[in-house]
Order: sequence, then structure tokens, then C-alpha cells
Amino acid sequence: MVDVAPERFEELVGDALDGIPDELAALMDNVAVFVEDRSRKRGLLGLYQGVPLTERDAGYGGMVMPDRITIFRLAICEACADEAEVVDQVRITVVHEVAHHFGIDDQRLHELGYG
Repeated sequence: MVDVAPERFEELVGDALDGIPDELAALMDNVAVFVEDRSRKRGLLGLYQGVPLTERDAGYGGMVMPDRITIFRLAICEACADEAEVVDQVRITVVHEVAHHFGIDDQRLHELGYG
């Protein structure tokens, strides 16, 4: 396990989000990203909660709460041996959860190497 301070970890998540191509980032809609220490589900590195863009229809809108992407700091730190691995895992996890926002399922993400 490597210990990455919460502030540094949030920077890594921000860097991963900044690494998303501008044309895709511009399409992200009504989604907020959070960092928490850990999930109630053991081993979960990230979680997307919401209505994927591919499932939204005319009934979606108004006072809808934002979708939520949560990245779990301690779970990622526990899975990594050094900060370089944490940087890679944060990037992979952020891309994985953002892909869910775009409606890409786990099977396709595994095929693409983000599983």
C-alpha cells in the first residue's frame, strides 16, 4: 500500500479529468466528481451513479440532481505499490467511470483495457 495524502489524490483525480479529450469533456452533462476514502463495497475503486447520457430522453431535465462519480482513495492506494501506480490507477478509474456516464458498459470497458 502507498499512502497518498487526500489533497494530492484530489489533484491526481483533477489531472485525470483534465486528460479527457476536450471534445468528450464538452459532452459531459450534469455530473459531479467526488473523492471519498472508501466504499462500503470492499475493493471498489470507483462508482458511477446516475442516468447515462445514452438513456436520457425528453423527460430528463428540470431539477435533476447531478450524476455522481466517486473515486475511492484508500482502495486505490491499497491496490498500488507506489505513487506512479496510483497515478495510473486513478486515470484508469476516472476514465472507467466517465465512460459509464457515456453509457459504456463494463464488458466493453474490459475489452478496451479499462476494466
